[in-house]
Amino acid sequence: MSAQQPERLLVQIASYNTNLQGVAGLPQDLVDWLAPTLQVSQFLAKERRAPDIVAVGFQELLPLHLGLSGLSKSVIENRNALILSQIEEHAPNKEKYSLIAKVVNVGVALLVYGRDDGVARKVQDVQTQWTSFGPLYMGNKGAVGVRFRVCETDGDVGETYTYDFQASFVNAHLTPFDHKVARRNADYEWIVRSLLFPPIIPGDRHSTIYGTSHLFFLGDLNYRLELPKTHPQYAISRLPEFTKALSSEKIREELKEYDQLTIEKRKGNVFIALHEGEFWKFKCSYKYKLGQVDKYNLKRMPSWTDRVLYATYNDSPEDAAHSNITNVLYTSIPSYTTSDHKPIVSLLLMPPPSTIKHESIPQIRLPASYRPTPDPNAVLKKYFGRCIDRIIGFIWWTLTLLGAGSGVVGVFNFLMGLGAWTWFKGRSPSTNSSV
Repeated sequence: MSAQQPERLLVQIASYNTNLQGVAGLPQDLVDWLAPTLQVSQFLAKERRAPDIVAVGFQELLPLHLGLSGLSKSVIENRNALILSQIEEHAPNKEKYSLIAKVVNVGVALLVYGRDDGVARKVQDVQTQWTSFGPLYMGNKGAVGVRFRVCETDGDVGETYTYDFQASFVNAHLTPFDHKVARRNADYEWIVRSLLFPPIIPGDRHSTIYGTSHLFFLGDLNYRLELPKTHPQYAISRLPEFTKALSSEKIREELKEYDQLTIEKRKGNVFIALHEGEFWKFKCSYKYKLGQVDKYNLKRMPSWTDRVLYATYNDSPEDAAHSNITNVLYTSIPSYTTSDHKPIVSLLLMPPPSTIKHESIPQIRLPASYRPTPDPNAVLKKYFGRCIDRIIGFIWWTLTLLGAGSGVVGVFNFLMGLGAWTWFKGRSPSTNSSV
């Protein structure tokens, strides 16, 4: 008699650009964002089911001068405590979670949690990494990654199901502005070449983000909606009528053909071997007016800048349209109004555990034409950038301190103080004696 096949793992991915607000960037009740299983229980099972893994990514986590200075510890600890309390409070069966890993690079942060009664107690070899691609490799734009192994084998003599696999999560904040598509593509390629982990295959020096069984890529990727001037919606794309048009899923499905990420991915320029759910099912996540649930700031074309992509080792590199990961839910959360972005969340049901015992960790298969190569100077470049971060961050932090929270006022106060000091030092002895 063969063993009963274990449940497919459920992975929850959440991403939010909080608009540089630090601890003020989230409401205390995160149920809409971090407890989406309440909406999809009928799909998953007769009873509500808690995710096995929860990954939460932030971009623009805190004011830039604090991020560049490396002063993110209090903010990330606040985030960790709030998230952990919320996912446990709203877990359908009061499941408990543990933090598997957290990593921060300036304003990009990633926290990954596992259920205590499952994944969390089977995790091994937890690794974190970061990379930057701002000017001079500064971290105002960059990515962070977490990789770990989950090891469990059970079954009987007749049949064995294995959960032995490696999972990688990457959170990124790519270059903004509508016209900088090539720069965003280059950002992604730099992430592949520089966000490096220890080797899986003996003899290799490093492993790229593709050196894993399951890859999840999330973040503010900043790809925009780019309509040609001849498109019927172009004339109203800067008018309130466009907001009304975006309320129609039919129109959004038509507009997805002009999404830069979709176009570049089809060309094979970016996100090789990765898949995505039907992002057009939810309204564009950017750019909203602050304090508004459903009003866009039409100085920018509304776009799906915030995304979640994924791949698993038994996906075929020749079939770009199909993944063995099931996208159960992919949506944005309109009720959060403190940022010009809306948070997004995705629930992914992993493939059934394999009945094949792999001799080594299975890895994502790539097209024969794509062979990512680690940059031999990646470590040197990223630490050079971090040194620049700290120098500029400390100067900026000092000026902000002088300005009681305003860098501009700090510069003014500094210049006034410097002028007063120069004037005092320049007074002549004769003037002092006559006084």
